[in-house]
Amino acid sequence: MANYTAADIKALRERTGAGMLDVKKALDEAAGDAEKAVEIIRKKGLARAAKREGNATSEGLVAVKVSDVDGGQTATMIELNAETDFVVKNEKFIALAEAVLEAADAAGATDAESALAAPAAEGTVGDTIAAQGATMGEKVVLRRVARVEGPKVTAYLHKTAKDLPPSIGVLVVTDEAGEAAAKDVAQHVAALSPTYLTREDVPADVVEKEREIAREVSIAEGKPEAALPKIVEGRLNGFFKDAVLVDQPLAKDTKTTVGKHVAATGGELKGFVRFRVGN
Repeated sequence: MANYTAADIKALRERTGAGMLDVKKALDEAAGDAEKAVEIIRKKGLARAAKREGNATSEGLVAVKVSDVDGGQTATMIELNAETDFVVKNEKFIALAEAVLEAADAAGATDAESALAAPAAEGTVGDTIAAQGATMGEKVVLRRVARVEGPKVTAYLHKTAKDLPPSIGVLVVTDEAGEAAAKDVAQHVAALSPTYLTREDVPADVVEKEREIAREVSIAEGKPEAALPKIVEGRLNGFFKDAVLVDQPLAKDTKTTVGKHVAATGGELKGFVRFRVGN
């Protein structure tokens, strides 16, 4: 007769994230000892995680922490991935993401590599992710980390599914005055996904390539040679309106641009970062 109850099974499932059958087998093997069962599940989980090393981690969440510092604010944003949305919405995965975020922020990590090496409960962040992933029975990956600083940093998180954690995160850096427009800009960035802040940030080779494409398309359409320079520049301006944040029509009021919206506050837009899970 089993020396554990249905409540024991439920508690161990909640604690480890393991399936019911795995939990029952572990309790049987541990003679009902919950702590031994956790150890058994983790050991078996490690084996499963090793087998899953090549599996895709296309699900995940984005988490953000903004902190006040001397002279302004800093913010750290992470993207933590797993294999299935079932794990991603599990409280243990969400708690892991928060722990990873805290450790990355405390270490001042600017990328995934430095975040993984940061001190954490189980040695390093990398060790903690490996251990917790093993318990969950899935491959868990810290895909990327960003850190920004400035006079003001505004964060925005967006859910693309009601039952899942946020999958889009945006950080917008402004001066003091520009903070008044920062939320609008952050929501715009989440929706429109600009690539560059200003035209000056677009690499010269990218601009030249877009110019060449515009010219070739115009020629193929039979545009007159004399009109090509003006047509090409017009199409290049179209590229800038698609790719450059300050040139994009503002999502909430397309009669103005993001740049003009911020300028109306008397402030300045200094930078942005956008994460979307899997992109």
